Amino acid sequence: MELRDKAALITGGARRIGRAIALRLARCGCHIAIHYRDSEEEALRTASECRQAGVIAEIFRADLADVGQTEQLPPRVVEKLGRLDFLINNASIFEPMTVETFDPANWDRTLRINLTAPMILTCAARQALRASGGGRVVNLCDAAAKRPWPGHLAYATSKGALETLTMALARALAPEVHVVGIAPGVAAWSDNYDQAARERLTARIPLRRAGTADEIAAAVQFVLSQGDYLTGTILTIDGGRSLL
Repeated sequence: MELRDKAALITGGARRIGRAIALRLARCGCHIAIHYRDSEEEALRTASECRQAGVIAEIFRADLADVGQTEQLPPRVVEKLGRLDFLINNASIFEPMTVETFDPANWDRTLRINLTAPMILTCAARQALRASGGGRVVNLCDAAAKRPWPGHLAYATSKGALETLTMALARALAPEVHVVGIAPGVAAWSDNYDQAARERLTARIPLRRAGTADEIAAAVQFVLSQGDYLTGTILTIDGGRSLL
């Protein structure tokens, strides 16, 4: 599929992997809607860099823990950009939680943002995606869902459920809309990991290095531009870590 003059909404598009996706798609001629919650300055900077590629780039603030704000995000994008072809559910929160530190409020917040928000956004965007003649939903999952971490119970659960949701939505929205999951391994280090932790994790990866945000963005580009026969699948991009 030709990406030029299509429109993509990227949640959490101001920073890290979301920013890399925005910039890569902009270079392909895709108009960009950058969602953010608190990172307005970074969202503005990312939008400015996208515009240098000659595309339209706008920023949209929304708290994805709020159902009303989440529901209104796709219609706002369509009103501003005139269309919506691609929904990239990238935004998520990654917070420690063990059995001992389990807190129902934090659990609910993680699932609202990491799992419920992608569902709400997809429902709110479905008519525009169908009308585009080749709509795509890409959910950013996590390779760790196959081997969930007991120190991040809510996060691991939300990402495992997001894989299931990806497959269910692929069936529900076929054939007009394709739904694909991309499951990175280590691609953008959390600030919680010091150098020793990073080296320890990297040593467990068969390719002996961390991935990059741009490698994940390249996978998103592939799904959007070349994925005409892809739906309901999860692409794992983790340097072979899940083999061990």
